[in-house]
This record gives sequence, C-alpha cells and structure tokens, in this order.
Amino acid sequence: MSRAEEALPASRGTAASPAAHTARLLGSELRVLFGRWRTWTMLAALAAVPVLIGLAVKFAPGRPPSGRGPAFLDQITDNGLFAGVVGLVVCTPLFLPLTVSVVSGDAVAGEASLGTLRYLLVAPVGRVRLLVVKYLSAAVFCAAAALAVVLGGALIGALLFPLGQATLLSGAQVGAAEAFGRLLLMAAYVTVSLLGLAAIGLFASTLTSVPVGTMAATAVLAVVSQILGALDQLEWLHPWLFTDQWLGLADLLREPISWDSFGQNAWLQAGYVALFGALAYGRFATKDILA
Repeated sequence: MSRAEEALPASRGTAASPAAHTARLLGSELRVLFGRWRTWTMLAALAAVPVLIGLAVKFAPGRPPSGRGPAFLDQITDNGLFAGVVGLVVCTPLFLPLTVSVVSGDAVAGEASLGTLRYLLVAPVGRVRLLVVKYLSAAVFCAAAALAVVLGGALIGALLFPLGQATLLSGAQVGAAEAFGRLLLMAAYVTVSLLGLAAIGLFASTLTSVPVGTMAATAVLAVVSQILGALDQLEWLHPWLFTDQWLGLADLLREPISWDSFGQNAWLQAGYVALFGALAYGRFATKDILA
C-alpha cells in the first residue's frame, strides 16, 4: 500500500484521529526512507569512519602522539569506547551534515521530481501534515546517523582495545557502563545539532523539484557556516550560526557533566527549526504542485 493509499481513510469519514493518520503516514515515510539502499549505504559509511580510526590506531606503530590528530585520539588505546567519541568528532563537521543534507534535501524535491508529490496531496494528506512528517523522518535519520557512528566506534573499540576505566576531561575516572552512557548522550547532542540543518534542507527542498541541487546547497551551507565560525573577525556573528555549538559535545565528558552547551545548542537549533519550518510552510502552502 502506498503512502497516498494509507492516508485515504481520512477522506472517507473514518473515526481515526488526525494524530493516527499522521502516525500512519510517518510510519510509511520511515519505511520508504529506511527501505532504500542509499540510506543504509550512508549509515554504513558513517559507521565505517570510527572502525577505520580504530584499525589505524591498533595497527599503527606506537601510541598516537598526544595533541596530534582528532581530539581524544590518544585515549583510544586506554579505553576502546573513545573510538566512538573520535568518530563523532571527525564526522560532525562534514560527513554527518552531508548525509543529513541528502535526506532533508530530497524530502519534498524528491517527491516532486518523481511525480508522487501531487498524489500524496490528493489523498488528502494535507500540506502541513506532509511537511511535519517529512521533517520528523529527517530527524529520525539524524538520530540513526549519530547512533551509527557511536555503535561502529563502540564495536571496534570493544574488539580491539580494553574497556576499563575511562578518564574524563576533568581527570575523574568512570566505568565502562557509565562511559557508554555518556557516549549515547554525545550521540543525542549530535542529533540535536543536526536538527537545524534538517530544517534548512527541508526549506530548500520546497524551492525546487531538483533534489541534487537542494542536497548540494544544504551541504555547502553547513561548510560555509563552519568557515564563518572560524573567523575571529566575525565573532559577533558566531552565536547566531547553527554550527556554533556543534563541537560542544566534549562538555559531556566532564565530571560533573556541564549541560550549558547542550542547552545553548538546543535553543539555537530550536530557533532554526522554527524559522526555516515557517519558511518551508510559507513556500509549500502557496506552491503550485501541478505546475
């Protein structure tokens, strides 16, 4: 059954609530998203990053030099779970935004290019509901992408290195179970970090029926934002950039945990979601689907 067919009961007077129709449409959207080879290829590629890092550290001669390479690289040999941490640090600036740009940029433009968008709206699904479902599916992918990096790192770390006490940034040591819990918190932090970018990609996706263009534009914007964030001359602009708090996830490795970066990041991403969600609605609500 297609997504349009699943939404048809809403137009036939059934007693199902709007929330039930939305949940059914979201389930269908997630099945389509995670039923694509492209999605699983991107997740596998993300999981492979910490695996390659772990293999390089394991079979390289000597211990990784302190202060060189990605943050926390020299701690992998002491506790394998840091392979997941290094994977997040490496993937957050480029690889994760790239995959999220592909999914969010394809959300509406992909349907338009395939000619399925008009059939979804004929059901009637409703434009607002469709936008909400598209964004929620992109948000689920953000979480899946961050988890792919974490689990890939944790798996290779457990296979190649000891999982004893992990030394935090504050010097305190925690057991493997708590260290893994903090690693999951870092995955949650990265998921939140990507929500603003997903909203930007969704808005870009409503502007055209060429998904490749929206994917590229969204990915380039993430890179440009990080470049602007690295320029001291634009320090006044930094707090407004959606990438400003992306690497604040290291605060979760302190004892006690510093939640300031998490809170600031969440508010910043919420602002971008609200702004670009409104822009996406304004564009999509007046868009001529049949044109």
